[in-house]
Amino acid sequence: MPNEQPVIDLELERQEILKRYGALLRACKRRLEKGDKEIIRKAFDVALDAHKDMRRKSGEPYIYHPLAVAQICAEEIGLGTTSVVCALLHDTVEDTDITLENIRGMFGQKEAKIIDGLTKISGVFDTQTNSLQAENFRKMLLTLSDDIRVILIKLADRLHNMRTLDSMKRDKQLKIASETLYLYAPLAHRLGLNAIKTELEDLGLKYTEPEVFEDIARRLKETEPERKKFIAKFILPIKEILIEQGFKARMYGRPKSIYSIQNKIRFKGVPFEEIYDLFAIRIIIDSANEQEKADCWRVYSILTDFYHPSPDRLRDWISTPKSNGYESLHTTVMGPEGKWVEVQIRTERMEELAEKGYAAHWKYKDTDVEQAKESQLDEWLRKIREMLESAEENALDFIDDFKLNLFAEEIFVFTPKGEMRTLPTGSTALDFAFEIHTKVGEKCIGAKVNHKLVPLSHQLKSGDQVEILNSSKQMPKEDWLGYVVTARAKSKIKTALKEEKRRVAEDGREILERKFDHLKIEFTVQRIHELQSYLRLPTAQELFYRVAKEVVTLKQIKLWLKDKDQPQAKAPKNEPSLEQVVREARGKKGGEDMLIIGDDLTRFEYKLSPCCQPISGDDVFGFITINEGIKIHRVSCPNALQLMANYAYRIVKARWTSQQQISFLTGLRVTGIDEVGIVNNITKIISSELSVNMRSISFDTLDGTFEGTMMLFVHDTNHLTNLIKKLKKVKGVLTVDRINPGEQTS
Repeated sequence: MPNEQPVIDLELERQEILKRYGALLRACKRRLEKGDKEIIRKAFDVALDAHKDMRRKSGEPYIYHPLAVAQICAEEIGLGTTSVVCALLHDTVEDTDITLENIRGMFGQKEAKIIDGLTKISGVFDTQTNSLQAENFRKMLLTLSDDIRVILIKLADRLHNMRTLDSMKRDKQLKIASETLYLYAPLAHRLGLNAIKTELEDLGLKYTEPEVFEDIARRLKETEPERKKFIAKFILPIKEILIEQGFKARMYGRPKSIYSIQNKIRFKGVPFEEIYDLFAIRIIIDSANEQEKADCWRVYSILTDFYHPSPDRLRDWISTPKSNGYESLHTTVMGPEGKWVEVQIRTERMEELAEKGYAAHWKYKDTDVEQAKESQLDEWLRKIREMLESAEENALDFIDDFKLNLFAEEIFVFTPKGEMRTLPTGSTALDFAFEIHTKVGEKCIGAKVNHKLVPLSHQLKSGDQVEILNSSKQMPKEDWLGYVVTARAKSKIKTALKEEKRRVAEDGREILERKFDHLKIEFTVQRIHELQSYLRLPTAQELFYRVAKEVVTLKQIKLWLKDKDQPQAKAPKNEPSLEQVVREARGKKGGEDMLIIGDDLTRFEYKLSPCCQPISGDDVFGFITINEGIKIHRVSCPNALQLMANYAYRIVKARWTSQQQISFLTGLRVTGIDEVGIVNNITKIISSELSVNMRSISFDTLDGTFEGTMMLFVHDTNHLTNLIKKLKKVKGVLTVDRINPGEQTS
């Protein structure tokens, strides 16, 4: 029988649903007040009925998903009844007949508002610039600035989707995983949800680069027994002294996440075997609030009596917590067997806040410390609100600016009166000026850092004291956008430049009107539009602005008058719309979106992207550009995350066919010990043994070591893998790695 459907045991499913509902109630137990159980039951019944005929891609009943999201909210984030109710109902308005009005009537205004924030915008996006996801993200932030639970439930929803991504097609997996790494993991980090951030990153890597993920996971498993033995040896003497000194403490070793290990390998060039902080040891003490700081430093003192600390690796996040509320004391010490070990010292309260973030703060609302944290969260939400009010029309520009400040490490700088301000690492004097006040930023001409005069572009360091110098004649300039890194400063500068451009354009309008009078032409909307089209300018405002700046002159207006009756001058050539390009690239058949590379089987042109130089055999995708056809990128390309997260509707699947006769350009970096004849041995293997053509080669030596980069033409990934294996066997060669063209110069 063709494609027989599996038999569904409805009774078994009903029992499983009730079992999962029971687990959810147990997770909520600690926070349940009178009447809460009934409200949760009501939400569960509504969701169960609304989704009764729906199934997930895996074939499971759809209700499993809202139940799992509610469980994550209660158990892993620590949210209360309102959030659990909203998590159970989060897909009802979008996917079923239930309306927001129904929710408002059954549960209340607060629940309706949160669910509205969680409901995606369906099927509406500006195909010219914005993807559905970008606008959806902006809407989510708008609601977030009123109620932070929106974003916490959204993160729980995304976490469950990532945990169940196996049942999706490969292209969907790539899109969702890229979006997660690009936006949701940084957001979880910013809200202090460390456990969720780590899991989202690891799952993101698992689906974007499965081979890399599996390789690191395998190596971690292989080294686990050795690691456990080392941790036990390290902890033993410390534990004894802590008990002796009257501390109630627990200690354990925690491996670094697979994603952060991969980042270290990729960006710092450190091989897996040499990453000394593959794990961190945590010392968590039970301490009264007023004693926390003193107790953590006492533990630090005991630790450094046993093991020598690295002086430049001390991080005190207790005296100055991170802006996401994270508090801990970090140090790196020389442990047994000559290995460096990272140690994190914190209290039970700090541990819960580090894992569950701002949500856990509500538990501790009575203490002064937590009221301070609350105000930090309010400050961050105020900044988001401010950004949204003056946001760019283009949602993607807004997201890029917003993301800039999500993951940035922070510096602490001071005003002349000693007030501390937190800014992202890399911030400049101009960023600081806009942080103080928009008007201070707009009129800034320079600054004094630690009493020395510096330019606007001067990068600040932690501990700097900054005084801003102003002039009433100063105006924001276009090149200022290159001096700032904070989203706030960028947004304010763009707004000021737009306002200035609008003012100049008004003057330009009057000038153009006078020129039309002089040439005896009627100054009408029709005539302005004709001139604008003739000069191929996007808007009438741009035309007026250029007239005021004398870019558009009387001579050009006279040329337009002379040419305007000729047919070819009436309108510029029409560019195809993005929808046309996408439709054409995806082919006439409705569901066909597979791009076949090579052997002339493809129906349209493609180019190999220069940013990652894909070769045959690489895991790749096609990106539809507006003017350059389709560009092929590697899935691990530095730009892939951004493209797949923001322009999913312009991505096409791609696969290679046989490419034996075609050569691809790729790069290799080789390091090792500088021995006589080593360069000759390397080039001999490349040119003779595998018949590989070399485009360029350069070697640098320093104190007995060397580093070389080579650009070569190879047939495919197998060809490249064989070459790398042979090069690694050359005496003196330590590492051979594939590089992107942008990494040629180190």
